[in-house]
Amino acid sequence: MTKNIILLIAAFVLGSIPFGIITAKVKGIDLKKVGSGNIGATNVLRSLGRWPAVITLLGDILKGTLAVAIGKYSGVEPLYEGLIGIAAILGHNFSIFLGFRGGKGVATSLGVLLMYTPHVALVTLIVWIGVVLFTKYSSLGAIVSFALLPLNIMLFDFQDKTKIIISILISLFIIIRHKDNIRRLMKGTERKIGQHA
Repeated sequence: MTKNIILLIAAFVLGSIPFGIITAKVKGIDLKKVGSGNIGATNVLRSLGRWPAVITLLGDILKGTLAVAIGKYSGVEPLYEGLIGIAAILGHNFSIFLGFRGGKGVATSLGVLLMYTPHVALVTLIVWIGVVLFTKYSSLGAIVSFALLPLNIMLFDFQDKTKIIISILISLFIIIRHKDNIRRLMKGTERKIGQHA
């Protein structure tokens, strides 16, 4: 039990690393004061360009993958693997380095899925890309692809019922963090990919 608690705390701290903020700071920019103010790759893309966004995206994905990998190779049960992933996502969303503020957790959630359920991670990514290519809305891609996550777990990785629980939690976190985007999408005021801040 002590090991599991330590792993959960470590995952939260790892998830808290704000790669978007770090990348922007290297360029002398306060990411919280430009564009949407979000610390994720989409705002970095709009505010700083392609390569800083790629670095941010990869960093945010990696911390989710690494957190679950540490748990997996420490021999924890599947439920705790999922909870460690959840801890990393919460770390991103409520970073200890940003006064418990943070991003929306999309890239970190995808990183968690890459280690936790690779097949479903691929399906989630394909759905996200498809929606974004069709609509040009990054937020809508995230909302749709993660709303379908529990269903995709049932279809492609129904080996452990705990994965359904973890997938529902991840879906809820994504949708809740995108509530403002949902309002803007409904009003037609959401910015598309490629629109500058």
